[in-house]
Formats: sequence, C-alpha cells, structure tokens
Amino acid sequence: MAHSNRLNAVIQPVLDRLVADGREIGIQICAWQGEEQIVDCWAGLADAASGRPVDADTLFNVYSVSKAVSATAVHIQVERGLIDYDAPVADYWPDFAAAGKGDVTVRHVLSHVSGVLRMPPDVTPELMTNWDWMCRRIAEMPGVYPAGSRSSYQSMTFGWLVGEIVRRTDPKRRPFGQFVREEIAEPLGATDLWLGIPDAAEPRVATLDAVAVYVAPDGNLMREAQPKIVDLMPDPFERPYVRRACIPAVGGIFNARSEARFWAMLANGGQLNGVRLLSEERVRSFAAPRPHFEDADPVFFGMVVPIGWAGYWLGGAETPPVAAPRNMRALCHPGMGGSIGWADPDSKLAVAFCHNRMFDTRDITQDSRTIIGDAIRAAL
Repeated sequence: MAHSNRLNAVIQPVLDRLVADGREIGIQICAWQGEEQIVDCWAGLADAASGRPVDADTLFNVYSVSKAVSATAVHIQVERGLIDYDAPVADYWPDFAAAGKGDVTVRHVLSHVSGVLRMPPDVTPELMTNWDWMCRRIAEMPGVYPAGSRSSYQSMTFGWLVGEIVRRTDPKRRPFGQFVREEIAEPLGATDLWLGIPDAAEPRVATLDAVAVYVAPDGNLMREAQPKIVDLMPDPFERPYVRRACIPAVGGIFNARSEARFWAMLANGGQLNGVRLLSEERVRSFAAPRPHFEDADPVFFGMVVPIGWAGYWLGGAETPPVAAPRNMRALCHPGMGGSIGWADPDSKLAVAFCHNRMFDTRDITQDSRTIIGDAIRAAL
C-alpha cells in the first residue's frame, strides 16, 4: 500500500497536467507490478458537457485493446486442447471454407495474415450487432490475399473470426461475450471488462471526443476493413444498442482497474494472485514476431505494424503507440484514438491507459501514453 501511495503521488500530477494542458479530457491509469497494484489514478471529466468527473468506476471505450482479450480466449482454448493453432479455421467452422478460405489457419488469424480483412459491404451499425449475420457474411466472402501471404490487418473482422472459433469449440457453446466474462474477467476479478455492457453500466460510460482524430477517405483497403458506416468513432459506438453488443475486436468498454488486472496476468506469466489462465511457457512464446513482421500493411496505408504471432502487438519501437512499454518483448495493444494496455514480462509491469479524448500522435515527446509510462518507470 505504501508503494501504491508513493507512486500515486508521482503520477497524479502528471495526469492533472495532461488535462490542464488540453491533451486529455478524462483519463484513468492503473498499473501493477508483480502481484501488487502500484498506480490507481484518474483525472478530468467523463462528460465535458455535463461536468461529470472521472472516478475509479468510469468506463471507457477502448476499441482495439479489446483484441488482446479476445485473442486470450483462443489461447485458453488451445491450453485446454480444444483448438490447434495450425488447424484450418474450417475444422471448427465448416462454412468458413467457402470462397477459397479452406487453408486459413487459426495462426493466420491471430497473426493478421489471413487475408480475411474486409467487412461485409452491406454492413450497418444494426447488422454489426447481429452475431450470426456477421459470422455468416464473413464466412461467405473471399479473402483479399492468399492465406499467410502478407500482413493484412483484420481491423474489425478479427473479433468475429476468433470469437466464432472459441464459441464453436466451447463445450457449453456460450456466446463469446459470456465466455470472456466467465473465463477471463471473473476469475481475474476484472469486474469491468465488458464486451457488451449491461444496462446498469450505461451511466458510467465516458463520452468520447474525436475532434483530434484523422478520418480516412473512402476508396482504400482501410475503408474496406473499417467502413465509414461502422467507423471507430463516437457514432456509432456510443449508440446504446452497439454498447450492449459483443463486438470482440473493437467494442470493449473497460475501466483501467479491470484492464490492468488482465495485463498483469500476462506480465506475470499467465497468472495473477493464484489464478492461472495460461501456462508460463505459452505466455513467454507470445513475444515472438509473426511471419511478415516487417511488411508494410495496406490497411494501415503502408505502415509497418509490429504484431506478434499470438494476437498482441509488440512494444518498444520509437513511435507511438508502441513506444509506451519501452521494451520489444512487451505485449501490448493500442486502440483507436489512443487507448492502450501493456504487459512487460521482464519488469512484470502492467499498465492500463483509458481516456476519452481520442487523438493521433506521431511524436513520442507529446504522447500521453509514453509520458505516463516513462513516469511510472522512473518512479519505480
């Protein structure tokens, strides 16, 4: 507790300054080192219009940080002998073999080299919340690239791909959101790790501000992977029916306390406070780069995306967002607009960064995530 009090006294002024400078509106930071929570701070407004302040229980849209949790569900099923990484997806989901996708493996999906990146062109926000419709349409469509041939970031499809594999291999056939709740969130005590919030949580969700985010035009592969009608923006993701749906790649609504417990499990080799979800050997393997690690990804307009083979990004490069962990062996996942969480297996440091002022940052000296990560490490 003394450790936590000391670090909070260091980190709280950093958050207050980021809010006062206008870089953040509302923000939460929670960090663990080993088995101890060492930072638990928040600042600013959950809703600028009403003046509602952020508190420990405020919930935030974290967008693609959700992918890390969803990928972990696959690894749990592998641990149980229910999924083989190198098996074709169609072994578990026969309809998926349509349109030439029979050779796409689970490992291809986790590594973002499956080629199955396009959202259905007829998707709407309403249809995006219909699990069976989304899975049926993804199964019907051909891939953009041959399986395993190149980096092809599955911005939104990743969630239904991994989620349906898990759902079909779950002996109880639970909906994916329920699986995550019962097999990841509840065992870790991460009570606010939601893929689909209950009605009672709605008043706690922070209001997003996307003024500082670049919105790409149509006519490119990114827009096929992430169509404007379901873009990762306040609308549609603040619609009540979208918040209540399980959208596993980008629909997570978390708070920092719960998210930090998830990353702490990974930082501690698959367990936290006596609860083991994954073997230490398996978690250690996650830091290996995927095939095509150096590829320019067309979904990211030719940027190199530092993704490991297991569904997590690898931290430590000198550019946001992955600079924040400062270690190439760290597992992390950024989300649209600046959210991130990471787990450093060397220092056993886990950090969750939740906020509502969405931004694009290219300069790490101006990047809130990196500033806060550096402050925590310096204090340690």
